[in-house]
Amino acid sequence: MDSYMMTFSEQLSILGSGTMGHSIALAAALAGMEVRVWGTGNQDIERGRLGVAEKIMILRKHDVINSTEANVIAARIGFTDSLEECISGATFIIEAVPENLALKQKLFQELDRLCQPDVILASNTSGLSPTAIASLTLSPERTLVTHFWNPGHLIPLVEVVRGEKTAAGTVERAVQLLQCMDKKPVVVKKDILGSIVNRLQYALFREAQYILEQGVATVEDIDAAVRYSIGRRLPVTGPFMSADMGGLDVFDSISSYLFPDLSSHQESFSRMRNLVDEGKYGQKTGAGFYQWEPEQSEKINEEREGELIYWLKKDRQAKELVK
Repeated sequence: MDSYMMTFSEQLSILGSGTMGHSIALAAALAGMEVRVWGTGNQDIERGRLGVAEKIMILRKHDVINSTEANVIAARIGFTDSLEECISGATFIIEAVPENLALKQKLFQELDRLCQPDVILASNTSGLSPTAIASLTLSPERTLVTHFWNPGHLIPLVEVVRGEKTAAGTVERAVQLLQCMDKKPVVVKKDILGSIVNRLQYALFREAQYILEQGVATVEDIDAAVRYSIGRRLPVTGPFMSADMGGLDVFDSISSYLFPDLSSHQESFSRMRNLVDEGKYGQKTGAGFYQWEPEQSEKINEEREGELIYWLKKDRQAKELVK
């Protein structure tokens, strides 16, 4: 892991120690990088430290790292409540503050003032426009989105989204950094709402809601249908490769009669809207499409974490075979 530090010179800083911020920092530390993390105060920083400690403990439990490595990895992550201290000497900054455009614009305007012109400014936003985020800066060419997926230390994909004025060199440096973090960056060439994966994810979610509203199947059976079919296949073949393997003549034929019947609904369906109106937001409130008792919530979280770690191990094994 430490070989990355000898071959790559970016000094990384993370702004925000919440769910995504500390997870991205851990991803960097796992790859051998020193990283500084800015939190808004002691409480925010302690949440970040606790999150890192818990995630390292789970990685240790699953034998991804040993106890010695765990201590070294934790020591690579430094927390501070001083923005100036966090970005001092940084060459690449990833912002992971709440999803509020005005907040991000103000922060990037401040970073634009404080940082040298060659410092890359990236946002981890999952949906906001990099063009809009950089609109108040004097150097929008060094701004882009690096969208990590939760949990950031386990999901390989990072969407690198260009703004209208993002320079090619900015994209190249982002891709290089992410590859050194053992991530799988994909470049989104246009500033499009939802980038790639959220567009695909929500297309599936819209159709799932439509099937539920039509009384075709239960929530449980719709989820099971995805988990035990395309869910098993997608880790190996994406939509285009699946089509090639299934036969484009077959996919063309099915598309011609199925596409017109798919949902084109323009907003949330009534079932979810009613749940939201009732304050039932899912796991975080204890009820949503499912009931989330504490034991159930812990069980599902552990299963998902274990499955993601299984794939992390497979990715590492594949990388070792290539060497």
